[in-house]
Amino acid sequence: MENETTNLFRRRDTFFGICEAVGQDFGFNPLWLRLAFVAPLFFFPAETFVGYFALGLVVLASRLIFPAKTAAAAQPTLSTVEADAPKAEKAEELALAA
Repeated sequence: MENETTNLFRRRDTFFGICEAVGQDFGFNPLWLRLAFVAPLFFFPAETFVGYFALGLVVLASRLIFPAKTAAAAQPTLSTVEADAPKAEKAEELALAA
């Protein structure tokens, strides 16, 4: 299974990953968006492809302008003073208990 950080445009199980990217950005199952493209595909195939690739350009532009932050960058790091604070409190509690 591929990890979450794989580029959506390079995955083998999607068609450019456009519906998957929109689903991730807005928090819904991309299957619903894929199903929404099926019916118009039979009646207006050229317009459906144009709409799909226009949506792809919007997704590409949004990913380039607002890149996703990595998990390591999103988590704040503790300074040595903050990291030692719980140890000092616990040592003080132990001293009071004795």
